Amino acid sequence: MENQIKIMKIKENAKIPVCATKGSAGMDLYACISEPITLEAGESVLVPTGIAIALPNEDCAAFVFARSGLAINHGIGLSNGVGVVDSDYRGEICVGLCNLSSEPYTIMPDDRIAQMVIMPVLNFLISEVDSLDDTQRSSGGFGSTGKR
Repeated sequence: MENQIKIMKIKENAKIPVCATKGSAGMDLYACISEPITLEAGESVLVPTGIAIALPNEDCAAFVFARSGLAINHGIGLSNGVGVVDSDYRGEICVGLCNLSSEPYTIMPDDRIAQMVIMPVLNFLISEVDSLDDTQRSSGGFGSTGKR
């Protein structure tokens, strides 16, 4: 797999994502906004990053995760848990943020709002069948393998 991701600024004031350190798995995504956005307790907002990407092939995707500092210190997470940017998507990457705390939080222009990790994906052929093989767990659901 070629290790090149093409990134295009859709907005002039966008910041290209970068890894904070050599060992960072994720690249920081920045809020590409012209004025602060205050996210009230329990509220969600879609924040543009001003960038679009082209991944090398269909064997990878970009995944957008919450920044741990925002989540732990301020209760700011992603409204969809984890964002998925498919290999064939070429539009602007936007980040759905939600405020899970009881206090308002203000997002400033150029704030780091999320992190993007490029990961391989497995593409499978789908086969509809009439039954599935049995396993030790079988159809045991939540908590079926330990303490509930």
